[in-house]
Amino acid sequence: MSTLFTLHPDNPQTRVIDQIVTALRDGAVMLYPTDTVYAIGCDLNSKSAIQRVRQIKQLSNDKPLTFLCPSLSDIAQYALVSDSAYRIMRRLIPGPYTFLLPTTKLVPKLVMNPKRKATGIRVPDHPLCLALTTALGNPIISTSAHFIDEDANSAARAEQDISRFELFDCLEKLVDVIIDSGTEPGYQVSTILDLTTEEPIMVRRGLGWEAAATWAVEAG
Repeated sequence: MSTLFTLHPDNPQTRVIDQIVTALRDGAVMLYPTDTVYAIGCDLNSKSAIQRVRQIKQLSNDKPLTFLCPSLSDIAQYALVSDSAYRIMRRLIPGPYTFLLPTTKLVPKLVMNPKRKATGIRVPDHPLCLALTTALGNPIISTSAHFIDEDANSAARAEQDISRFELFDCLEKLVDVIIDSGTEPGYQVSTILDLTTEEPIMVRRGLGWEAAATWAVEAG
């Protein structure tokens, strides 16, 4: 059975953040809100927790996992960022964007695509996520907790959307920690930009895709 933590969405309590961080360092898997959808995540450095995340989402080991960082400077530790990629990211961070980037040796093999050696990295515009990643000192895995078709259009995803309490009920026996910020899960996913080559490619249109398209053209 999971432990439920209630946090203020804009000013998360430091004492509660510290309790969650302790659990993450011990290998906990959590369900938590982001600036897009609710996500399943864990400490990037916990191999056993990453394997559990994959099992929960039924993801094969060749499927890369996105993770969250608190800032652009933190991303540079885990990814190789070209000048053009930096210009794009500097304009869009923080926000609902996932950047596909070549990884450094700090990223565990369990996280990346083994053929491309790349993965998705985000800096969310979300106080709770930023507080968690900053206090933990490591990136946090972030994969959608929703049992929806992420490639469907917004209207179709909205019809499949469920309340946070229904989501909690679905996953309470599979995760160790549930974070309730009092906000309902969103259904609009992040925009994905492939920055592994000199020319940026928009892989998926999600929240804020218009701004991403504009900056991608200008940066190029």
